[in-house]
Amino acid sequence: MADDTFYMKQALMEAQKAFASGEVPVGAVVVCRDRIIGRGHNLTEMLNDVTAHAEMQAITAAANNLGGKYLNECTLYVTVEPCVMCAGAIAWAQTGKLVFGAADDKRGYQKYAPDALHPKTVVIKGVLADECAQLMKDFFKKRR
Repeated sequence: MADDTFYMKQALMEAQKAFASGEVPVGAVVVCRDRIIGRGHNLTEMLNDVTAHAEMQAITAAANNLGGKYLNECTLYVTVEPCVMCAGAIAWAQTGKLVFGAADDKRGYQKYAPDALHPKTVVIKGVLADECAQLMKDFFKKRR
């Protein structure tokens, strides 16, 4: 049985894909019964779609894989704290557990909508936070 660190490393691999294609490097995976059932990374630039966040991609892939919209038995791993939009999607999917790496003090859901998640969603913060934050720092340093 893999642990939170293992799956966050998988999310970081997704974030690296975003980084390589010029997207803000956020990655996500959805795990159900120790199996990755959805993966995603930011595609907002490629799709010209502000809603194409990593979490949204992973949630959609997972729901398609399961054949249903609820992820109450699943865990979403994401490299950066979700925004309010993604927190809403996580809530609507009734995601069982959210694990994120780096906090997002500027745009994260905790600042603007701390109660946005489903009441039963368990939240684990700070898994591989330094690695997740460093990838973001490297990306924005490169763009300046």
